[in-house]
Order: sequence, then C-alpha cells, then structure tokens
Amino acid sequence: MKKILAVASALLVGASLAACGDGAASGGGDASEKSIRIAYQAFPSGDLIVKNQGLLEKALPDYKITWTKFDSGASINTAFVAKSLDIAAIGSSPVARGLSAPLNIPYQVAFVLDVAGDNEALVARNGSGVTDVASLRGKKVATPFASTAHYSLLAALNAAGVKESELTIVDLEPQDILAAWTRGDIDGAYSWLPSLDELKKTGKVLITSRELAADGKPTLDLGVVSTDFATAHPEAVDAWRKVEAQALDIIASDPDAAGKAVGAELNLTPEEAKAQLSQGVFLKPAELSSPEWLGTEAAVGKLADNLVSAAEFLKSQQKIDAVPTLADVQKSIYVKGLPGVLG
Repeated sequence: MKKILAVASALLVGASLAACGDGAASGGGDASEKSIRIAYQAFPSGDLIVKNQGLLEKALPDYKITWTKFDSGASINTAFVAKSLDIAAIGSSPVARGLSAPLNIPYQVAFVLDVAGDNEALVARNGSGVTDVASLRGKKVATPFASTAHYSLLAALNAAGVKESELTIVDLEPQDILAAWTRGDIDGAYSWLPSLDELKKTGKVLITSRELAADGKPTLDLGVVSTDFATAHPEAVDAWRKVEAQALDIIASDPDAAGKAVGAELNLTPEEAKAQLSQGVFLKPAELSSPEWLGTEAAVGKLADNLVSAAEFLKSQQKIDAVPTLADVQKSIYVKGLPGVLG
C-alpha cells in the first residue's frame, strides 16, 4: 500500500509541478509542438555551458526552449512521470530507479555529461568524532535521497560493513545540507559540488565517488530524453546532443571559457568554477559512442550494464521492486545516429 501511495503521490506532485509551469507547456511529444522542456541541475557540467551560452537556442531557433532548475534526480523523475519534461540532466542512480519498477519511466539515455570523480564525496563534520566510514555508526548523515550521492553513500557503507540501520540517514537537498551542517544538526553528508566545497572547509573527506568507481561502483551524470519526444523530434535530439558535445570540447580546450560560463550559472568566480570542473571526469565526444559508454545502433555499450548493476544494488538495498532486464535497459539507450551525430 505504501508503494501504491508513493506512486500516486508522485503523480500528484508531478501534475502540480506541471500546473505551476515547472516544465513549461505540455505537448513536448507532439511533432507539431516545437517546444523543449529541459531540466537542469546546479552542478558543474557542460550542460550549464549549453544553457549559459544559449547553444541550443542558436541551434534550434524555431523551438521554444524552457530551462527549469531541479535540486535532484528524484524530483526530475517525478516530473517525467507527470509528462512535464522532455530532456533532463540526471544522475545514473535515479535513472536506474526510473527504468525500474514501480516507476518504469519511458525515457532514454542519450548522453553522458560526466563521470563522478572528486566532485561527489562523503564528508564528516569537524568535531563529530567521525574518522572513517565505519565510525559513522550511531551518527546522522544527510544526502539527497534517490540521487547518485545516496547510491554512493549506501555503497560506501556496504563496503565498510556498516548496516543502513546502524546510523540515521536523512533526506536533504544540497542547500539544506549546508544549513543543517552549519547548525551542527548532522555529523556527515554525501553531496556534490558546488556545496561540497563548503562542506570540505569544516570537514574531512572520508571517501569520494572516484574511489568508489575504482572499487566497481561508478556513478555518472546523464542526459535523458523522453521516448515520446525522441520519436516526435529526432532532429531536436540530434541538435541537443551536438551542443552538449560542443560543451565537452569547450571544457577540454578552453577551460577559462568553461569556468566563466559555469561560474555565471552557479554564482561562482570563473576561477572557482574552473577548479570545480577539474574535479569531474568529462569524456571526449568521440568516446560516447564507444563500447564502454553509449555504443552504437549495431551494439549498445556497457552503460546499459552499469545501469543494471546500479539497479541490482538498489534492489539489494530494497530501494526498488525489481531489476529490469539488460535487454530492456539496452532499449533505453538512445543510440540513433551514433557515432555520426557526435562527429
């Protein structure tokens, strides 16, 4: 019953978001409706460069493009359930949830924004008495539920032999984590940039997502597109992938320009933004269609295996009802036109 109520609640919340204009006007899956409703998140990425420089607006002048900020992947999934989004920047863990029961969201992964590195980490507050992951027993730790950070926190606890029931995990968005941290209400947090840098000033890093990736639990920030929208507007999806690839090139070839654009979006100096970008792992556009990532129409890449692995872990933690099959997840990787679209 709780699960049924949770899904019903998600639908109601999502509908409310759409009514309030959180996803702009509906109809993104209609071929005659030239509008794109995009969800973005406030973390350093090429997606913010695309937004700041108006790259998609330049590429698709005939489209009405609406950008809406979301605080986490959980709320983005809710908006997709309500059919109030067409494209979104979202972490791999919430995507794994979205592709699994009971959500079963009809969207597809069409881009890899970044691979989590030192830009996501578990930090213990100075004075909390926490020195390592094992000493989190009996403590209070915050993270945004259903996010890549939440997935990584559970993976870190599992690796250290700590049961979730042995500590208190609270659901807070990054800005709320900062407030609770300052008040001394929490002992630790698993979060991401830019708020992570603030936590580090008065805390100790226990483990990073880069380290967890090396131990077999990688997390990613992905670009997803609703299946209806991709079917109705394949040319718009191609244009979006091309400008996201352009942003990756800017990060690699002109870090000063990248820092300026991202800094403007995050209210950081260009230097601060440039430093934060350096903590992430950004692929080259040509790598996206490799067997390791999205793959091609002839052979879907290992990203599908990564998402199934994430779903298996979430199922073991009783966070989802069932693990989708690899074949079903492979169908949810949007490889149409690859590698040609990315050059």
